[in-house]
Amino acid sequence: MTMHLKIGDTAVETAWENNASVEALKALCADEPLVVEMSMYGGFEQVGSIGKRLPRSDVQITTKAGDLVLYSGNQLVVFYGSNSWAYTRLGHITDRSAKEMAELLGSGDVTITISSGPDK
Repeated sequence: MTMHLKIGDTAVETAWENNASVEALKALCADEPLVVEMSMYGGFEQVGSIGKRLPRSDVQITTKAGDLVLYSGNQLVVFYGSNSWAYTRLGHITDRSAKEMAELLGSGDVTITISSGPDK
């Protein structure tokens, strides 16, 4: 099974990390899609509550546009800019440029949907 990510109605290709946090995220969306209401924050990211705590292995990183990370064990963060902080990496959106990520995420709050389905 593969996880699929949509920002609003736009499906994006995502390279997911191989870690305990992503495995827990897969389990959360195994039966039904996980819908996360996101809010703009800081002019470079969208942040939303997952509603549950996931395992975390935070390390200090500098993010870039397209990065998906876990913050505080229960917040999904999607970047359209850059930030340095301690996060757990979840994945990276691979089919959008930094400019395209800013267009998708930088104009107001969005909804993120994570679903699982058969491998392509």
